Amino acid sequence: MRPPTIRDVADRAGVSKSLVSLVLRGSEQVRPEKREAVTRAMEELGYRPNAAARSLSEQRTLPHSRLRSSGGTPMVGVLLNDLRNPWFVDLLDGLNSLLHDNGLHMLMADTRLNRRIGQDMTGPFLELRADGLVVIGTLPDPAALGAIAERIPVVVAGAREPVLPGVDMVANDDEQGARLVTEHLIGLGHRRIAHIAGYGAVGELRRRSFEATMRAHGLAGVVEASDMTEEGGYRTTVRLLSRPDRPTAVFAVNDIASVGALSAAEELGLRVPRDLSVVGYDNTRIASLRHVWLTTVDSANHEVGRRAARCLLDRFEGGGGAGRVHLAAPTLEIRGTTAAPPPTG
Repeated sequence: MRPPTIRDVADRAGVSKSLVSLVLRGSEQVRPEKREAVTRAMEELGYRPNAAARSLSEQRTLPHSRLRSSGGTPMVGVLLNDLRNPWFVDLLDGLNSLLHDNGLHMLMADTRLNRRIGQDMTGPFLELRADGLVVIGTLPDPAALGAIAERIPVVVAGAREPVLPGVDMVANDDEQGARLVTEHLIGLGHRRIAHIAGYGAVGELRRRSFEATMRAHGLAGVVEASDMTEEGGYRTTVRLLSRPDRPTAVFAVNDIASVGALSAAEELGLRVPRDLSVVGYDNTRIASLRHVWLTTVDSANHEVGRRAARCLLDRFEGGGGAGRVHLAAPTLEIRGTTAAPPPTG
């Protein structure tokens, strides 16, 4: 059965659609008996106002201290760089939990889809009168946020691109996380360690930390670039394992690339971790699946999400100010894909 509409409410209450709209906006122009009739009709029909439509009707963006007194439903836009990546899940959970506690709703969009159809990344959120924007992950053009940041509060989560004026950034400490992985593998006895690198500031920080830690131990690691996808991890690992001095351990830039590395090892007849150790990054739900059981870095995504929400709420309350960087401490989750290298390694 279809949900009730504003027309159904108007018909039940015996009023016009425009009068129902006035009631939804909290207008004082409506007589008490008409307001009561509309309210009763909404309750009887189980009608729930459309949040986006009500936000549009406000024609303004309000500071948080006034959001709940407005006629519309407070809304925060969430812009993801690729909805297919599972590391977003815990971050979104942490973000939404605090936003929800403060009466705010999320409206999400995927920039990958926007790029494919040539659509502006942030324009739709301004058109829908979003009260704030949270950008999750690395964007191809971070500078595009400058214009929207002048109009509504913006927070970047899970990325490490240069901070724009007035934009807060919340992420995990990528350098520390990569150091934890490299120290773990060296501690197990590995000397031939390869890194499947990523792109953007996050990929660069993890790569540099890997190389610096290897040098600190008098070792030279191998670095191969990838696109941070499962297929990219697979292709890169095939190349690495085809080398005459093939690595005994692979540290991938994220869990998705690690899954590709595991597939490559299996196809080439290598057993993990007996013949090859594999480590990922992000501690996604994939990593904890029993048949994967991946050693990985927990990048504190839930905490990153909550901190991002807190930064946005602080912006609502306190207005402007310089952009700040908040880093959450990562931890290493040791599971079943790492072990000492084979005796001949």
